[in-house]
Amino acid sequence: MSNLRFSGSVLSHLAIALLLACLVSGCAKNGTEPADDAAEAKDTIGIDPARADDGPLAYPHPRQIDQVDDYHGRKVADPYRWLEDTDSPETRDWIAAENELTFAFLKKIPQREPIRKRLEQLWNYEKYGIPTRRGDRYFYSRNDGLQNQSVIYVADSLAAEPQVLLDPNTLSEDGTVALSGSAISDDGRFFAYGLATAGSDWQEWRVRDVDSKTDLDDVLQWIKFSTASWAPDADGFYYSRYDEPDEKARLTGVNYFQKLFFHRLGTPQSEDKLIYERADEKEWGFDGRVSDDGHYLVIRVWRGTERKNQLFYLDLTKPDAQVVPWIAGFDAQYDFLGNDGSTFWLRTDLDAPRHRVITANVDEPDREHWKEVLPEATDVLQSATLVGGRLVALYLADAHSQVKLFDYEGQPQGEIALAEMGTVALGDARQEDEDLFYSFTSFLAAPTIYRYDVRQGTSTVFRQPKVDFGADDYTTEQVFYPSKDGTKVPMFITRRKDVPLDGTAPAHLFGYGGFDISMTPAFSPGRLVWLEMGGVFALANLRGGGEYGREWHEAGMKARKQNVFDDFIAAGQWLVDHRYTRAEKLAISGRSNGGLLVGAALTQRPDLFGAALPGVGVMDMLRFHRFTIGWAWVSEYGSADDPDQFDTLAAYSPLHNIKPGTKYPATLITTADHDDRVVPGHSFKFAATLQGAQAGPAPILIRIETSAGHGAGTPTAKLIEEAADGYAFLAKTLAIDVPAGLEPKPAAVEH
Repeated sequence: MSNLRFSGSVLSHLAIALLLACLVSGCAKNGTEPADDAAEAKDTIGIDPARADDGPLAYPHPRQIDQVDDYHGRKVADPYRWLEDTDSPETRDWIAAENELTFAFLKKIPQREPIRKRLEQLWNYEKYGIPTRRGDRYFYSRNDGLQNQSVIYVADSLAAEPQVLLDPNTLSEDGTVALSGSAISDDGRFFAYGLATAGSDWQEWRVRDVDSKTDLDDVLQWIKFSTASWAPDADGFYYSRYDEPDEKARLTGVNYFQKLFFHRLGTPQSEDKLIYERADEKEWGFDGRVSDDGHYLVIRVWRGTERKNQLFYLDLTKPDAQVVPWIAGFDAQYDFLGNDGSTFWLRTDLDAPRHRVITANVDEPDREHWKEVLPEATDVLQSATLVGGRLVALYLADAHSQVKLFDYEGQPQGEIALAEMGTVALGDARQEDEDLFYSFTSFLAAPTIYRYDVRQGTSTVFRQPKVDFGADDYTTEQVFYPSKDGTKVPMFITRRKDVPLDGTAPAHLFGYGGFDISMTPAFSPGRLVWLEMGGVFALANLRGGGEYGREWHEAGMKARKQNVFDDFIAAGQWLVDHRYTRAEKLAISGRSNGGLLVGAALTQRPDLFGAALPGVGVMDMLRFHRFTIGWAWVSEYGSADDPDQFDTLAAYSPLHNIKPGTKYPATLITTADHDDRVVPGHSFKFAATLQGAQAGPAPILIRIETSAGHGAGTPTAKLIEEAADGYAFLAKTLAIDVPAGLEPKPAAVEH
């Protein structure tokens, strides 16, 4: 749901790697009073001492080297530095040994297979993407249920029989080649698409002729963190790429000096026209978008994950025109919404931490000529779209969606009514379109696709999935709890209506807290299994996210990053104090920046949690900026190269705050050997160190997926297997019995 990403549209809106005294000494925390030592042991560490098959795990003993780094006069050991080399024979042997241990443990869990089968059944429903109209054609994705990758369809009308345009499932036997991006020409004749292999961020782009359903000869490589945008006459498209990397550093080497090109159809990539580069600014990246009227190429200039960007433009009506640096200085966020001639609509947080909409004329570039259309509101203006003479504004009110409509002058024109607290995603509409497609989802409702008629002001269902799940038996509430410093933090809680609030239920707390990314209600088949197991699911909207605008984000970044961990720990404490669960039954999870969150929480408060699932996390906060795109996160985290920031990072870096002799909760770390976003060395070093430090009997395991990356494009089969292993691990370590009703039902899913 959420990966590390860049400002704006460059990355789609996106996790990482980190004896028996408690059985008899009494480890109860937070007011729980066990009846006896045996009960204490079972509930505190999640392993029943009466089960004969629960014995100490024989962890691998990786070699430790004498690697010590000097950070501003402070010596820091890094004994497992060699694990950063993912492809070395020694590292591959360690991976094999860890996976052997992990999967031997998982295979012994009796609940694992029932959970996997139920997950497969719940996953088996039709999933649709939001349609895009180009010319007289409609394009959308569909997955029939268990396909590893969704298929792209095209139809001549909404009522016409759709035809398969591209089936990524035919591109690899195991489903590890995934569609990573696409762009459709204005006339609907050409479909440019990016492919990612084994989860890598590197993409290869091709072009498909929509009429013949066959590919042209065009092949573009070494593309990363880029969209594509077609020229008005469909003779080619704009995209951004890096220079070809050294083969040995392809998955770990640092990515600098992105360049913006134009590719003309029918020509080799070597002849692509360079549109813009900055040899003096290695961190700048470029996202080019052609305006709907074809007049301008609007270039969003980004710098890492910083939520500030520049806007440049190129006048496409003038053959010899040069790129114009229009809004420079990285002083705020600027999103191009559309234009009327030389007048541009922009969404910005300039002088408006929760965003507003302004107009600005490129022929009168001085800011004194800018005009406000939508002023900053109480709620965050998450995005906006110009379509059919309306300005459609998507707001975030306490972390759930509201959709309001205005005319181009900012006068209110009503709202799109939503049935419950949930999340809306707006489709890719153009200014001349008369309808807008959008999706709506919640914790208990799979995404439904709607078509909104702008002229009539009505919504109709385009596609609504049917899931084999009794949603009426469950409920979602929103609470606000105090963090350590008194800040009120929202949290969604979903559970079966009859789950008793007496501390006996297991709970799963999920968080992210970073990069201005908002955590909103979302549907997950995996969470449905957890709910059916009698579990409580909680999503905390931590500082560092975008739920309340720039100030909320900045309250959880750099020197204030500890606020995020305090918010998360306070969420867990609140669930315990209000008897939704107790510490021994509380599991935490998060991915990417959320993996960092889990790593920090379990090292700071190991007593508060019964289990932890850190996924593809940033665990070494002293070296993250030395790999691939990690340098881009310095604007969010800071850098150990700075002596003041080093102290902050060292204080919470999960890898460096593991303390030998500590009883840590049961932990299942997950990563992938082809993750070139958060390189797996983070998780490898964290796992090796945590295993060596563990003083309690709770297992510390790492699950290393092969031929996979950071998460995007992961095949359905792998998603189900990983989810099954995660929930089976929780069932085992939190001592949860799988209810009889969880067994797969004989009836087939109705489509």
